[in-house]
Amino acid sequence: MPGENLTRDEARERADLLTVHGYEVALDVRSAVDPPATADGRPGTFRSRTTLRFACARPGSDSFADLIAPHVHSVTLNGTPLPVDEVFDGTRVALPALRAENTLVVDASCAYSRTGEGLHHFTDPEDGETYLYTQYEPADSRRVMTCFEQPDLKAPFDVSVTAPAHWTVLSNGEERERLPHPEGLADGSPAATWRFATTKPISTYLTAVVAGPYHRVTDHYSRRLPDGSTLEIPLGLLCRKGLARHFDPEELFTTTRQGLDFFHEHFAFPYPFGKYDQAFVPEYNIGAMENPGLVTFREEYVFRGRTTRAAYQGRANTLLHEMAHMWFGDLVTMEWWDELWLKESFADFMGAFSLVEATRFSEGWITFANRRKAWAYRADQLPSTHPVTADIRDLQDAKLNFDGITYAKGASVLKQLVAYAGREAFLEGARRYFQRHAYGNTRLADLLAVLTETSGREDMATWAESWLQTAGVNSLTPELRLDAEGRIAELVVTQEAAESHPVLRPHRVAIGLYRRDASGALARFARVETDVAGPRTVVGELAGAERPELVLVNDDDLTYCKTRFDADSLATLHQHLGAISDPLARALCWSALWNLTRDALLPASSFLDLVRRFAGVESEIGVLQMVHAWAESALVHYVAPERRTTQRTALLQAAVAELRGAAPGSDHQLAWARFVAALTETRAEVDRLTRLLKGEDTIEGLVIDQELRWTFLTPLVSSGAACEGVVDTERARDDTASGERHHTRCLAARPDPKVKERAWESVVESDHLSNALVEAVIDGFTQPGQRELLAPFTERYFAALERIWRERTIEIAMAIVRGLFPALQGDEATLAATDRWLAEHASAPPALRRLVLEARDDLARALRAQAADAG
Repeated sequence: MPGENLTRDEARERADLLTVHGYEVALDVRSAVDPPATADGRPGTFRSRTTLRFACARPGSDSFADLIAPHVHSVTLNGTPLPVDEVFDGTRVALPALRAENTLVVDASCAYSRTGEGLHHFTDPEDGETYLYTQYEPADSRRVMTCFEQPDLKAPFDVSVTAPAHWTVLSNGEERERLPHPEGLADGSPAATWRFATTKPISTYLTAVVAGPYHRVTDHYSRRLPDGSTLEIPLGLLCRKGLARHFDPEELFTTTRQGLDFFHEHFAFPYPFGKYDQAFVPEYNIGAMENPGLVTFREEYVFRGRTTRAAYQGRANTLLHEMAHMWFGDLVTMEWWDELWLKESFADFMGAFSLVEATRFSEGWITFANRRKAWAYRADQLPSTHPVTADIRDLQDAKLNFDGITYAKGASVLKQLVAYAGREAFLEGARRYFQRHAYGNTRLADLLAVLTETSGREDMATWAESWLQTAGVNSLTPELRLDAEGRIAELVVTQEAAESHPVLRPHRVAIGLYRRDASGALARFARVETDVAGPRTVVGELAGAERPELVLVNDDDLTYCKTRFDADSLATLHQHLGAISDPLARALCWSALWNLTRDALLPASSFLDLVRRFAGVESEIGVLQMVHAWAESALVHYVAPERRTTQRTALLQAAVAELRGAAPGSDHQLAWARFVAALTETRAEVDRLTRLLKGEDTIEGLVIDQELRWTFLTPLVSSGAACEGVVDTERARDDTASGERHHTRCLAARPDPKVKERAWESVVESDHLSNALVEAVIDGFTQPGQRELLAPFTERYFAALERIWRERTIEIAMAIVRGLFPALQGDEATLAATDRWLAEHASAPPALRRLVLEARDDLARALRAQAADAG
C-alpha cells in the first residue's frame, strides 16, 4: 500500500518534529473466539482504540501516524473529529495543523493475522482453543494500534485488553487490575478487561500482548543490589495447553536465573522492566523476540520428543540472547534500523558469552565458531553483503537486514573487540553506555565514546571503520619457511580480501602449532597471540619452533576470518582431522574445510570423504550436527551431478554404520538416525526405515518417538513408498498442531505432478494458509530427489515474483521467494533464467531483487563447486 514502506528520511523528519508523551491502547479481542468472519474460514477483526499524546516542535506543521487496518471508525485530533476518508489511506493517518501539545484518538477495526505479523490468531486443531500473540519487529505494531512506527520515538504505554474471562492475558507491564466486562462474549460466556502497569519508555516494536488459555508456570527471582536493596522479579513461563506435558519449566527457570545473575553482575544496571514472562507461541516466524517483560519464543523450543544436548544449548543461547536485549536494545535502543547491530550483534555475542560463563553449556564458543559464524561467512560473501553498520533506506531494507551480518558477524566482531580492547574495558564500556543512555536512543558514535574512555585506545574510530563500516571477509593463510634443521625459520600470515571488498583489517589472532603426541593425538605444542595487519605479517615469536604438522592461524577463534591452510597442514587434516584433541580447534578446522568447499578450493567429494572418515569420532554433538548439515548441502548442491549417486550411497553406508555403532540412547545415535533418514532414497534404503517404523527392526537405545517417526516418514513419502493414506494414519496418531505441520509437509513431498501442482497453487496462487503451513508446503515441495518433477516450475517462479511481492505481506513473500527459487535444478539454464529476470526487472523493488541476487549467487557458487568436483 502507499506509505507502508516508511523511509529513513521520513522517520528523521518526524523525529525532529514530534516528542511522544505516552500511549493508551485498548484492545478488544472477544471476537477471536467467534465464528470466522470470512468465507474461507479466516478470522476477522478486533477493535483497537489508541490515544496518543505528543508535542510538536513547530506548531502548525503537518505529520502522520501509522496504522494498517481494514476499517477506521473515527479519528479525533485535539477534540475535533477528522473525516476518516480524507485522513486515512490504509497505512497512514494524516495529522494536519498540529498544536504545540496534541491528543490523537483513533478507533479502528484491525485484522487478526495468519502470517505471524501483528496480532496472530491460531486455533489449536487438537482442542479447538484459540491463542493470540503479537509480533511487531520491525514495523508491525501499526497492524494492532495507531502509532509512530519508528524506534526513536519512545514513550510509556498503558495497555488494556478485553478478552474471554478464562484466558491468560499478558502485556509488557504487570497486571494492575482485572474487571468483569458487562457485555461478555457472543455466546454469553463471561469476558474481562485486563489493565496493565504503565511501561517505561520503549519503542513501539517492543510492545506485546499474549492472550489465550495458555498453560502458565510462575516463579520469582531475587537479588541483593549494591545499595542494599533487594530486586524482586516475578517470573513466568507459558505454552499452549496441548504442549504442557512436554514443558520443562525447571530447566528454563534455571537458565533464566543464571542469565539474570550474569547480566546483573556484569552490567551493574538492575533489570528495569518489572516482571519477566517468557511465552512459547505457535506459528512463530523467528526464534524469539525481546519484548521487555514479555519475551516470545517459537514453540518448537518446547521439545516434543527426544532431542540432543545441542538443541537444549541452542534454546538456552536464544533465551540469554533475548535477555541481553533487555539492556542492549530495550533499555538503550538504536535511532534507526541502520544501527540494528547495536542490539543484535551485542545480544548474539552476550548470548554466547553468558552461556559459557553462567550455564552448563561450557562448549558454547565451539558452537558459536562452528554454527553462528558459518551463517556470517555465507552472508558476507553474497552480493548483498553490507557493513555491520548498514545503510537502511526504508522498512523493507530493515526487514532483510536481520541477517548473518547483523547477528553473527557483528557478534564475531565484538569478540574480536574484546581481544583487542580487553574484557574489562569492554564490560566497563557497556556499563557506562547504559548509565548515559538509559531509555534513550543511540548511534555508533555513542558506543565508541565509552569504549575509547575505558580501553585507552584512541584508535577506536579507525578500528570501527575497518570492522563495522566495511563489508567482506578476509582470508588468513600461514606460510612457513624451514631452516636446515627442519625448524621454523619464518612464519608469515598472509591476508587477502575479495576484489569486491578489498579492505584488509587489523586482526588480533592466536596462532597454534600442532603435532601428534605419543598417543597419536594431534595436540597444540606452541601458541602465540599477535596482531595481523596488511597483506603480510611476520610472526617472529615462532621462529625456531619445531616443525608443526598443522598450523591454525585463528586458534581459539579470536577474530572473524576465513582460515586457510598451508599444503602440509591440509595434508595433515586429510589424514588426521579426527585426531585433533581440542574440540574448538577441531571445530575450527571443520569450518575452514567447509569454507574451502564452498569456495571450490576443495572438491565436494573430498569433503564428503572427510565426513565419512572423521564425523564418527566427533565428540561435540553440535559440531556433528553442523557437519551433517554441510554434508547434505555438499551432496545436493556441490557434488558433480554424475557423482551424486555414488557419493550419496557411500555416505549413507557410513552413516548406517555409525548409527548402529553409536552408544545406545546417546545424542550421537539420534543425530545419525536423522542423518540416515535425510540420505535415504532407494527402495532398499526405504525398507530399512519402514522396518524401524513398524518395529520389525530395532537398534538398541533408539526410541522411535513421534518426532522421529515423522522424520523417517518423509523420505518414505518423497520416494513414493508411502501413500497419502499412510500419511493420514500418522496424522491420526499425532492429532496436534505439530502433527498438522508434518502432515502438510509430507503430503506436499509426494512424487506426483498433480501433488506438486496443488502444493504450488496453495502457496503461490492462494493466501489461505497460515505462515507455518506455507513453510511446511514449501519444505515438502522442494525435495532433492525430485529435480525433474520440479523443473516445469522454474519459468512460473520468475513469472510470479513481482505479483507475490506486491500482494503478500513481506514475511510470506520472503518465504516464497527464498523457498521456491529453483536451486535444485542446479544448472546453467537456471542461472541464465535468473540473469534474464534480473536484467528485465531492474526497476523491481530493491528488497525483492536482493533476494533473487542472493539465490543467484548461491546457484553460481554451486556450479563452480560442481565444476571443481568434476575436475
